[in-house]
Amino acid sequence: MSQQVTEESTSREVETPDWTIHYNEAGSPDAPVVVFLHGSGPGATGWSNFKTNIVELSKDFRVIAPDMPGWGRSSAVTRDENDHAKAAVQLLDALGIDKAAFVGNSMGGITTLRLATEYPERVSQAITMGPGSGTVPITQAGGGLSEGMKVLLGGYREPTAESMKALVQVMTYDSERFGTDELAEERARSARANPEHLKNYLDGFAAGGPIAKWFSLDALKDVGVPCLLIHGRDDRVVHFEHSLHLLARIPDSRLVLLNRCGHWAQVEHADEFNRLVRDFLLANA
Repeated sequence: MSQQVTEESTSREVETPDWTIHYNEAGSPDAPVVVFLHGSGPGATGWSNFKTNIVELSKDFRVIAPDMPGWGRSSAVTRDENDHAKAAVQLLDALGIDKAAFVGNSMGGITTLRLATEYPERVSQAITMGPGSGTVPITQAGGGLSEGMKVLLGGYREPTAESMKALVQVMTYDSERFGTDELAEERARSARANPEHLKNYLDGFAAGGPIAKWFSLDALKDVGVPCLLIHGRDDRVVHFEHSLHLLARIPDSRLVLLNRCGHWAQVEHADEFNRLVRDFLLANA
């Protein structure tokens, strides 16, 4: 590739019927399209969640990583206005893309499964990392929010470098290596830049959860595209049991369960993750 893949060089923005969506794009415009959907943490963006993957996978694919409405530089939304599957379809329409592979982390995985069940004609393959399944609560033993969700909410309430350091540490197994001060400060700056996003998330959580629309469990049996599920054995945000439930329901699915891996498989095991994604997409093209 002649263009260096950086956050600035890949930054784009598009108007859809309902939202302004900022996204990062890299790779040949003629290559198969892969859309990366980020998680729900404070300060999350397409680039912050997937920058290492974008750089590598753009060698073979046209990679698009949006900031979903309610995050990053995209439109602010309330819980009732938040429909990420619809936003993803509007993004494809605005870019003239008929169909894409979707790769979703956590909240992005929930959106990916909604797309596969509600907009199957727009999805070629589906890959998830650490989404909730809707079968069991995202809680810890004995009830209550999981450790990771408690820390995530703390980051929304107080988006400081300290709270973000706790966040990036709980998201990973090897927190000394990956829970860096640099990443924490990056996430804190991003979160503080969009106070309306923080308020809307907390308001949505108080109203029953920031994600108002989930996929239908019953519809998973009808998913007709190949699906790769990736989950960290040491995920302290969403237990790997959720992906076992998904595996049991999605016909053409397989699960890769990674030891010594937290909620951010794409960060903590980037080389293996990129290889898994590339091989899966090419084998199921």
